Amino acid sequence: MTTTATGRVAGKKALITGAAGGLGQAMGWMLARQGAKVALTDVDLAGVQALAAAINAEVPGSAFAYAHDVADEAAWAYVVEAAVADMGGLSILVNNAGIGGDLKFVETDTIENWRRVQAINIESIMLGCKHAMKHLRASAPSSIINISSVAGLAAAPGMGAYNATKAAVWMYTKTVALEAAKMDWNVRSNSVHPVFIKTPILDPFIAMAGGDEAKAHERLTRGIPLKRIGEPDDVAYCVLYLASDESKFVTGSEFKIDGGMLAQ
Repeated sequence: MTTTATGRVAGKKALITGAAGGLGQAMGWMLARQGAKVALTDVDLAGVQALAAAINAEVPGSAFAYAHDVADEAAWAYVVEAAVADMGGLSILVNNAGIGGDLKFVETDTIENWRRVQAINIESIMLGCKHAMKHLRASAPSSIINISSVAGLAAAPGMGAYNATKAAVWMYTKTVALEAAKMDWNVRSNSVHPVFIKTPILDPFIAMAGGDEAKAHERLTRGIPLKRIGEPDDVAYCVLYLASDESKFVTGSEFKIDGGMLAQ
């Protein structure tokens, strides 16, 4: 993998939310190694600072870190402007931050759980698109990549709040794509829908299996034709494609990273 400015996103400037670990961390490494500058944001400031330092040790001057509560509009306004100033523009927005919320059934869900999941999983994406759009237009061709889930395309019991928000991400992404296309802004918008990926989000499933990771993975892969859990780079490579000009004719689409799960 190249570590010079001759990569697939050379000269691009990306803002990635939820970048302290998991998928966001993999995306940060992927885009930086392929030539982009990356603004890494998270509520975990120490986490993104550590990631930025590690990336800069390999690709000097390419990474910046910011504390960021994605449910706070004022935080969005500040972070976008700071990232634009530090990177010299913004041409890629990756709305990756999200939470699973509590396992709640229809009669036991709470309005507090529902609102918390809505604020972080979908309202944050609206705020990101709102505050980033003028900068994305100025740096066009640009790309918005919204991380949804297979849970936005297929429901599951006890996950009402999560399913609803991830479905909303899917449809909102299409609305942004059509609006940008109609206005000739040259800003594309696509959603990515992963299934189970080897990140800390699997920890509760491992705990339910008595700490037996192999047993948890066996249970989770029963509905996946490829019979394995995904790797963070499986998602990061999709983000790289959508961030690059290789996907210049792709907008309003959803990309399933699911080992064939939704093909059944």
